[in-house]
This record gives sequence, C-alpha cells and structure tokens, in this order.
Amino acid sequence: MAIGDLHGDLSATRRALRLAGAIDGADQWVGGKLVVVQTGDVVDRGNEDRAVLALLLHVREQAARAGGELLLLNGNHELMNAALDFRYVTTASMADFEPEGGRAPAFSPGGPYARRFAEQPIAARVGDSVFVHGGVLTKHVNYGLDRMNDEVRAWLRGELPGPPDIMVASDGLLWTRLYSSTPSVQDCEQLQNVLASLGAVRMIVGHTVQAAGVNGACEGRVWRIDVGLSAYYGGPMEVLEIKGDKLTVLRAGS
Repeated sequence: MAIGDLHGDLSATRRALRLAGAIDGADQWVGGKLVVVQTGDVVDRGNEDRAVLALLLHVREQAARAGGELLLLNGNHELMNAALDFRYVTTASMADFEPEGGRAPAFSPGGPYARRFAEQPIAARVGDSVFVHGGVLTKHVNYGLDRMNDEVRAWLRGELPGPPDIMVASDGLLWTRLYSSTPSVQDCEQLQNVLASLGAVRMIVGHTVQAAGVNGACEGRVWRIDVGLSAYYGGPMEVLEIKGDKLTVLRAGS
C-alpha cells in the first residue's frame, strides 16, 4: 500500500490508514503483515503536525509487533523543518511544540523530531517498486542513494553541518517534479534507465498534487500518489494498492 502527502491533517491520516486496511477505528493496527509506505510530507500546511507524527509512530510500532510495516519516508517538508524553514507551518501547529521549548529545538538537527526523521529513509525499494517523495534521477543514482541517505541521516542527527548539495537542489531527490508533471519521452527514458539500474519495475512518488487522482505515466513506470488528501488541498481520499504486478487505486466510498 502507498499513501501520499498528509500535511498535518490528523483526520485525513486516519482515513488513509483505514482505507489501506492498516488500522481500525480505535487507531489499532489490523493489517497483520501488510506493508504500508508513506512517501513523506507529513508536516506543514495543516494544524496537527504533532498529533499526526504521534499517530504514525504509534502505528509504526504496532505494525512492527504484528509482523507488518509502516515505512515512513522523508519528504522535502521534513527536511525544511530540520533546516528551520517554517514558512509553511501554521500558527496552531507552531504553538503545539511550545511545551517542548518551541518548534526550532524540536526539529533542528540533533533534536528529538530531527532524530526521528533520521530513522526514515529518503528512498526505499519494496518488492519491484522504488518509493521516493520527488523522484530519482540519473544523477542521484550516480551519486549513490545509500551515500545520500547516510549523509542526510548524519545531518539530521547533528553530525554534519548540512545535507549534501545534490539533495537540496531544485531537482533534488525530494524536490524534483520531473516525473510528476507531464514527462517527455526523454524523461521517461531516463526513468526507465534509473529503474533498470535499481533493479526495479516502477517508481512511486508524491510531492505534486494530481488533480486527476492517483495515476500512472511513462507506460506505468511511475505512479503519482499525492492527491492532496489533506484539508489544505481538499482532494479525494485515495491510496494505491500494490499486489505483485497489479496496482489498484482504492477510493473512499467506492
């Protein structure tokens, strides 16, 4: 199962996890050995960042005990908060961290939330699928995903002064929209080569709201799952089910 951007919306987070068959109405894991991947941007734009982060940690721990997994990836907004870029933080969400001394010490590298983000990868392969917030380009593969992940984690733990430049560039792993808009023939060829080098069949990305809902491009080699399901965007409630080669869009009420 794959879930896109949540953006500080607790109700939407619960609804997405229930639609995926992961939790019940009491926020208890009922997915058994189910694997759910959330592709980042849990925080910002909504008023309930702290509550959403707490719920996801709770569900992740329950899933692990049951033999399943809730795999949380970092998105660009997680890294922006670690860099103390709070442009998209609401007043209410900022205030929620006052009991911990404020949002800055909580999210700055070495702080408790940055350390939690350090536990989360920036990209992951599950089965035949590569999951990432923005997209993996040829230059990212050449740099090395493991190297990039290690350097980002070290920064989040407070062990490096900053993330690698390739990470925070406008076409960085968490920022690129190359595959999320209208990819050209050349873009799709790049994607095919990237997937071949990673030994994967498809890429699952978030980051860019899809007005048409969850959809595929490049002959199904990329699936775009950010449907703007948070209250900020008011999009539909959709998640992507992946069973082998069969991909199904699950919609609330359908």
